Amino acid sequence: MTNSRRQLQRHIEFPSVYTQTPKPVPKSMLSNIPCGLGGRTGRYLVLLLGMGIPVIVLWSFWYAINSDRDDISPLLNQLIPAGHCACQSATVFECQSCLEPLTVETNVTDADEWSFEYGRDDRNAGLSEDQCSVAFPGLFEDVERGARYWKDNGNIPTSRLDEVDLQPGMTRAMIYKGDLYIVSSSSKGEDHRRKTLATLSAMHRALAAMSLRRTAPDIEFIFSIEDKASDVVGVGYPIWVFARKPSEASLFLMPDFGFWAWDNMIKGQNNEIGSYDDVVEKVKQVEQGVTFAEKEAKLVWRGKLSFAPKLRRTLLDVARGQQWSAVRELSWKVKQNYMTLEDHCKYQYIAHVEGRSYSASLKYRQACRSVIVAHKLQYIQHHHYLLSAHGPTQNYVEVERDFSDLANTMARLLADPAEAQRIADNSVRTFRERYLTPAAEACYWRRLWAAYASVSESPKLWRDEARRAKRGLRFETFVLLSSGEMYEFHAA
Repeated sequence: MTNSRRQLQRHIEFPSVYTQTPKPVPKSMLSNIPCGLGGRTGRYLVLLLGMGIPVIVLWSFWYAINSDRDDISPLLNQLIPAGHCACQSATVFECQSCLEPLTVETNVTDADEWSFEYGRDDRNAGLSEDQCSVAFPGLFEDVERGARYWKDNGNIPTSRLDEVDLQPGMTRAMIYKGDLYIVSSSSKGEDHRRKTLATLSAMHRALAAMSLRRTAPDIEFIFSIEDKASDVVGVGYPIWVFARKPSEASLFLMPDFGFWAWDNMIKGQNNEIGSYDDVVEKVKQVEQGVTFAEKEAKLVWRGKLSFAPKLRRTLLDVARGQQWSAVRELSWKVKQNYMTLEDHCKYQYIAHVEGRSYSASLKYRQACRSVIVAHKLQYIQHHHYLLSAHGPTQNYVEVERDFSDLANTMARLLADPAEAQRIADNSVRTFRERYLTPAAEACYWRRLWAAYASVSESPKLWRDEARRAKRGLRFETFVLLSSGEMYEFHAA
């Protein structure tokens, strides 16, 4: 027997469980033994494993990021990338004028002093400029900040707007002699179109309510209804948006589309939410005759995990198994764990978690006489300057972005129900009964127009004045266009 045959024979001998010397395998069997891992089958197996393991890993990550089901392990949640949710610090607001009671003399009589009264003034979209200042101190902080930024950076010539490549979700419009015109608009589908139309409608309402409409400043502007400005425009442009990061100083904040109305499209079906003030009325009906102490002493949350998978799954993991938890994921496709906006108000505590950027649901939660428990926020909306996490004006509770202190925070709140009710009452007085009213929204729009006008070039209405060709289409006519015409609109 050759040395190589002896080595092969020793290699394939099977170890014996007895103490006797193992017997060699007969030579006649050697030719029938399949190749080991070093042969063709082994190479195929290694190749399959090499391809299969990365595919399984990638699929697991994709599923964890895109699924709305609460069925992945906390370990996997720790491994998935944080993406835009990587920020761990709070947005720090410096608002010296917030929540200060003011009065001002109006032209009713020389002696009369006017102050905002909920139930009388909250639906009045035609408050004067002085009345807006008295009623809503602190609401216009970001408007004034944006104007200061552009005053320090050369103002906003029309040529600056011309540099912007209008992406889906963006609209270029102008106000001229008290009328709202649409110059161009781009929408990718029905979601974009509805948000654009709701935003324009809210502007028109604030414009139409002015006692001297022709005195509205002439301005030309671009706004985006996308969640993040970075999705549609580069750094340093004067775009109006629903939310921004502190670093995005060139942007102006505007009230989001939901203050007009919203109607989710889910699998081609409408899911009506309605106007914001209609939601408030539903909330007040649910809460009528129910004290804070009679609400369920739990923290409730419903939301799509895929909007911010790492952040939102962390909330689920931290709250899992806690007696105070009514935290659940939401799947819109099957309405799993579905809860109406007003039903959230049956709980003493409501969690708020940012989504892909901001979460438009905060205003609905602030309609409840409940304690809002929110992590440190990364995105600013127009009314966030009125959020107060400490002191006599505290109107919400702030926790760490990773919810590491949530359990201790809930234990403290549950142990002091009087303190919790004080925070909930402050929230109602601040937001539901003042800063999120239709009157406040209209005041904000008009202050935004005035501040923007102070740093921007006045628009030209006529494309060709000799032929009486205007650069934009009046809003009243724009709303009559078909959906298809609105998707890609450019004034002739």
